[in-house]
Parts: sequence; structure tokens; C-alpha cells
Amino acid sequence: MSKFKDAKVEILKDETLSKNWYHLRNITYRYTGSNGKTEVLKREAYDRGNGAAILLFDRKRERVVLVRQFRVPAYVNGHDGWLLEVPAGLLDGDNPEEAIRREAAEETGYRVENVTHLFKSFMSPGSVTETLDFFVAEIDVTQRADEGGGLEEEHEDIEVLDVSLDEALAMIASGEIMDAKTVMLLQWAEIERLKRR
Repeated sequence: MSKFKDAKVEILKDETLSKNWYHLRNITYRYTGSNGKTEVLKREAYDRGNGAAILLFDRKRERVVLVRQFRVPAYVNGHDGWLLEVPAGLLDGDNPEEAIRREAAEETGYRVENVTHLFKSFMSPGSVTETLDFFVAEIDVTQRADEGGGLEEEHEDIEVLDVSLDEALAMIASGEIMDAKTVMLLQWAEIERLKRR
């Protein structure tokens, strides 16, 4: 049994500090820890909603579809800001499967019907409320419905790439792919490939 079975949390105050693109919350709570000691603590939480991510995988050709787009948080942290990622997006009120089908089509031009849910994960639980649902869909890279590239009204400027799974895995090792959701899905694909051998 966990040592945290007797831990208790009581939210005392939850105030919104910022309501811009997402919400920044300042949360005051009473925490009784596993040692029985009670303290009042404050933490900030960034609430951006939940999202979904998908690996578009042409298993026959062992190719994956990635997108490259500019991310200002990466830029201000010393990166050039142009990240290679799997298609992903916020749920925006849809269920995860509907949302990821929409995002895949908008970002890449591939229309996917059959998606398989793999797992759900907190991405940065020390400061961000977001969970991501992870999916995979088998595609044929020769059957792209349109160009994709994102939505102009959302100021998306997305490059679509079709690369081999081996190339993508090498990009993780070289540091060219640094996005956590993308690393997770590519490593899932590699584990699945190794199981079939």
C-alpha cells in the first residue's frame, strides 16, 4: 500500500492570474503529507486544456508523417523554434478521437478514419494541467487528400514531412527531434516493430 494513502489535499483558493491564450492559475491549498504534517502551499498551474497527438504510420513502407512548425516557447529557450512533431492539437470541446482526426487533416492533409488509442499522459505535471491522448493511424503516404499546412485563421504555418521510421529515430538521437510527444510515439513504433521481428 502507498505511503500516501493518508495524504490529504484541500483547495483553499484558486485565482486566475492571466486569461490570455491560456489560463494561468495561482492555487493555494492545504496539504497533509505522508508524514502527517500539514502545510499551506501555493503553486501556479498553466491550464491550456487537454489535447491529442497521433502517429501517422505507413507500416508497409515504414514511413511516418511529421510536421515542422515554429514554437515561440522553444525559441525563447535557446532553440531556433522550428520543431519537428507528430500532428497534435487541443480537443476544443471534441472527444479525443474526433479532435485528432480533425488535427491530422488540417495539419497534414491525411484523412484518417480508423485511429487506435494507445495511452494517455500528463506532459509536464509539475506546472501544466494538460493531458494528451496518444493515437496511431495506419496510412498510405501515397494517398494524401490535400496539402495540409494548418489553418490560416489560426496563423498556422506548417511543413509536412514524410520520413522513414529509421530517419525519424536517428533525428531523436541527433537532437533534431526534441518534442516529447513525438519521441514517445516514435519509440512506441520502434518497440512495435521489434516485437514483430
